Amino acid sequence: MSTASPASVDKRQRARVYRMKTAEHLCPFGMKTVSLLKRQGFDVEDHPLTSREEIDSFKQRENVDTTPQVFIDDERIGGYEEVRAHLGLSVPNQEGTTYWPVIALFVTAFFMGLAVSWATGDSLLTLRMPEYAIATAMCLLGLQKLQDVESFSTMFLNYDLLAQRYVPYGYMYPYAETLAGVLMLAGTLIWIAAPMALFIGTVGAVSVFKAVYIDKRELKCACVGGDSNVPLGIVSLTENLVMIAMGLWMPFRMLVL
Repeated sequence: MSTASPASVDKRQRARVYRMKTAEHLCPFGMKTVSLLKRQGFDVEDHPLTSREEIDSFKQRENVDTTPQVFIDDERIGGYEEVRAHLGLSVPNQEGTTYWPVIALFVTAFFMGLAVSWATGDSLLTLRMPEYAIATAMCLLGLQKLQDVESFSTMFLNYDLLAQRYVPYGYMYPYAETLAGVLMLAGTLIWIAAPMALFIGTVGAVSVFKAVYIDKRELKCACVGGDSNVPLGIVSLTENLVMIAMGLWMPFRMLVL
């Protein structure tokens, strides 16, 4: 005789969700929680708390400090993140390193390089397509840093050798990277962009190599801003090596090819 699988049992479970839904505030985590439970096959009883009195009464009754609160089979699970953990799903705000911000940025830059190549040459694969993609990546990386230069410079000081000797370099770096990317994307003033990319790429590569492979330090990379959880390592080193390659290739192509 066949037995029901765990998945089929879970799909028959009932969940009660208590979430804030007042005229002043519609809780986004409450909406995300209800949507998640429905997608997971739960029969959801949605209980919006529509006034401050209802909210305070619920918190006092259940001895909780926040909403939403989810009950599955009369067992209190907690809020949105606790529900995700209970269901065996990833928790968005959990601590830990991730390469996803860098992966997303470089994939976006690659497709933007293809788009610019198509727009300027009516072909996806042109000689300049890799240049467009890398220059776009430099612009996007610079933009991430420019959102909070103070936080970037603080994290940057953990490993960059030049910034440790001359602190203002950490503040100048995002502007230099962005400017070099913009000029390379436009294919103009390469005599400024190429040396700039070559310089910051070389200093960065040496700094990352020393911190990671010689000193064996476990640090977070400031490549996508000062609040990232991207580990310092091969991705950061590759970013700097690509800038070095661009700093050498752009003048070579313009003067020799």
